[in-house]
Amino acid sequence: MSTDTVRTDEADEAAGRRREQRGWYFYDWACSVYSTSVLTVFLGPYLTEVAKSAADADGYVHPLGIPVRAGSFFAYSVSLSVILAVVIMPLVGAAADRTGRKKPFLATAAYLGAAATAGMFFLDGDRYLLGGLLLIAANASQSVAMMLYNSYLPQIARPEERDAVSSRGWAFGYAAGSLVLVANLILFTAHDTFGVSEGMAVRICLASAGLWWGAFTLIPLRRLRDRRGPAGETETKGAMAPGLRQLAATVRDMRRHPLTLGFLLAYLVYNDGIQTVISQASVYGSEELGLEQSTLIVAVLLVQILAVGGALGMGRLSRRYGAKRTILGSLIAWTLILAAGYFLPAGAPVWFFVLASGIGLVLGGSQALSRSLFSHLVPPGKEAEYFSAYEMSDRGMSWLGPLLFGLTYQLTGSYRYAIISLVAFFILGFALLARVPVRRAIRDAGNPVPERI
Repeated sequence: MSTDTVRTDEADEAAGRRREQRGWYFYDWACSVYSTSVLTVFLGPYLTEVAKSAADADGYVHPLGIPVRAGSFFAYSVSLSVILAVVIMPLVGAAADRTGRKKPFLATAAYLGAAATAGMFFLDGDRYLLGGLLLIAANASQSVAMMLYNSYLPQIARPEERDAVSSRGWAFGYAAGSLVLVANLILFTAHDTFGVSEGMAVRICLASAGLWWGAFTLIPLRRLRDRRGPAGETETKGAMAPGLRQLAATVRDMRRHPLTLGFLLAYLVYNDGIQTVISQASVYGSEELGLEQSTLIVAVLLVQILAVGGALGMGRLSRRYGAKRTILGSLIAWTLILAAGYFLPAGAPVWFFVLASGIGLVLGGSQALSRSLFSHLVPPGKEAEYFSAYEMSDRGMSWLGPLLFGLTYQLTGSYRYAIISLVAFFILGFALLARVPVRRAIRDAGNPVPERI
């Protein structure tokens, strides 16, 4: 084979890889509006009001005959969706790896989630049970789809490209979340001008997120390609039955890679801290600092916008210092942010915006680089299986942080003590990650070691 032919093949391979990467970015662009507009901003308060309108004189609703306080219905629905996702993800991951056909699974999960989100347009009156079912379907589908989406990373990017590719994906997601949230907030705050009620404005915002999710999912489905499974099977017949057996095998297999498990443990700990800061920051702002709802929504938008630059900026830092060192640096930054949050004065939105800016700058990068670093630790041919464990660490295990936050507040009566208690997750996560020899972990997984990691 001539040198020119080799160069042509390499150029064609690089062009194909870049095409897939551009398509891959667009799934983050498609689905992130669900996390931002639906789950973070609009659905919780709206579904709670719908549940309250259906509640009895004591403030309880009765799904399936079970008495549930209306104010807890949203939280319980989210918890049920996480449990469902934790059960489903390993099975789908094993089946996707075995058949080598991730795209059909990704399409099914994405469009089930998008359809459930669009269906939230019909959530009015006292239809709290419909809202709970749609939330469970959408949130579980989002988790399954993200697991499959993440598992493409080691297949579409060379080791030296992954930090940058992962960072761009997160940046696309935060950019889309910011764009749609701005449009939603305009509709919500000026709903009278548009001739719709506040409730109708919220329902339009919820449904538009589902339509956005479904429309832009077409791009990655057109550009990503399936790869044959390790055994060369491409048939789906009987794939789920071996997947059940392979689930147990995955657990056993991960025990053969203790350094990969060591990273997962570190990620579980510090990511629990990250997720708790995100979920409890608005509570801290409203209850401890006395800030208005409009201030909190602007802070959410600020986090989204700055996370775009943060993800890209930390991706560049990783090219100089390596992903592990950059993540460790971000954990130090998280610790300093919480320490600053403890001293924030009440009734001062400007300082809360400064805190939100700090969160935005480290949020996207710490998430993006964690994903790319883990992709190096996955044995070839087992991407979806291992990323199901990663996604479970991301979504299914983030309960210790809220528990510590709640217990600290219960014991002290102070949200300041509650927020500073979360420093423990970043200190412990730093210590655990620092102990992981990532170069040896990558070699043990059977992957090439990048020059800088």
